[in-house]
Amino acid sequence: MSKKYFMLSLGCSKNTVDSQSMAQLMDAAGYAAVEEANKASVLIVNTCGFIGPAREESINSLRELADSKKRNQILIAAGCLSQIWGQKLIQEVPGLDGIIGTRRWMDIVEFVEKVRGRSRPEPLYHLPNAATVVGSDERGARRVAVQGTSAYIKIADGCRRPCAFCSIPAIKGTAVSRPPEMVIAEAKELAARGVRELVLIAQDTTDYGHDLGLKDALPNLLESICAAAPEVKWVRLMYAYPGAVSDRLIEVMATRAQIVHYVDIPLQHGHPAVLKRMRRPANVDWVYRTLEKLRAAMPDIAIRTTFIVGYPGETEAEFDALCQFVGDLKFDRVGAFTYSFEPGTPSAELPNYVPEDVKRERYERLMTLQQPISLGKNQALVGKTLDVLIEGQGDGLTVGRTYRDAPEIDGLVVIEGKVPKAGFVPVRITGAMEYDLTGMANYE
Repeated sequence: MSKKYFMLSLGCSKNTVDSQSMAQLMDAAGYAAVEEANKASVLIVNTCGFIGPAREESINSLRELADSKKRNQILIAAGCLSQIWGQKLIQEVPGLDGIIGTRRWMDIVEFVEKVRGRSRPEPLYHLPNAATVVGSDERGARRVAVQGTSAYIKIADGCRRPCAFCSIPAIKGTAVSRPPEMVIAEAKELAARGVRELVLIAQDTTDYGHDLGLKDALPNLLESICAAAPEVKWVRLMYAYPGAVSDRLIEVMATRAQIVHYVDIPLQHGHPAVLKRMRRPANVDWVYRTLEKLRAAMPDIAIRTTFIVGYPGETEAEFDALCQFVGDLKFDRVGAFTYSFEPGTPSAELPNYVPEDVKRERYERLMTLQQPISLGKNQALVGKTLDVLIEGQGDGLTVGRTYRDAPEIDGLVVIEGKVPKAGFVPVRITGAMEYDLTGMANYE
């Protein structure tokens, strides 16, 4: 039988890392990756199950592959949706041959062989419930995802936070940190391969090391990565938990030149009562104080956050308080989502569901409020020269990112004229939009 596989990765960067880790194991077992599904004998979809639209995309992708599946092909659903839905997926996608959960992605090769060698056509399942297996027994796979000269490194998996709206603990299990020596070794390897930006990811990066008995371990890990991989120009931190950004972390970010002045703190709301219903930290004063500390230590820092609008019970007054919060703190980057009903989460039992049209109207109002703030932040950069990491070229233009922009979620710089195809280029900013910038290479 042919040993070719097709891998489709859906969802966030953390899922991308899992997909590339599974691909490494498949490659090591003698399988060859192909880019077209019709050329593979094994079809793997690494699903996302975080919110409703993501689940719908996963199901639609699986159905499309199932409908076009040939007799000699097997279709396997992996990842988050597989973990929380399990055999329910068969009802949605009858053509599935196997379902493997996200907690044992490292068993992908053995599972593929078992599915291929089965004697009867019934689908097989590999869905362990033990939470502590996340992050352990990685079978030698690197927990990284390389995209050009940038790379994600997963430093932990799972989450122990009690957020009422979130299904991640049910999907991933509790937080399990990877040993620091493994993360540092991967950083060194990536630097040797020419990677110039490392993006540290986890469900909660600031919780790193808690399960290992380490206190405030993230700053130490950052310092070790910088020392071990001096060739890496940018080290970027994502997914910091409110209340867990310590003074020590701020100090390390401010004093280590490799650590970009950028932080992502998903706050989810700005009204204490809503935050309490969310089972999130409700000390809004902490946010004001911490952002003041960050900006005092790093005046050029870019701060990104995310909000949920239309959470059950959210009143107009509570939403107005969120808008006031955003207006006061003037975040550089804001992402927003309308509340998504997640079966099995505590929020699913809350009364006073907010109608869809109200959620959508509040979303539009919040993003309209943020647009001039983002535009003003970008306009302040016009005339300045910033290092830009090149990401692509075409039609006489080049695009890249400044330190203020995380891969895939933030803005771009559109550069006129001819510039190198990779690496960093000094760019004089000539124009600003709400999310993107324009500029010209400046080698003077």
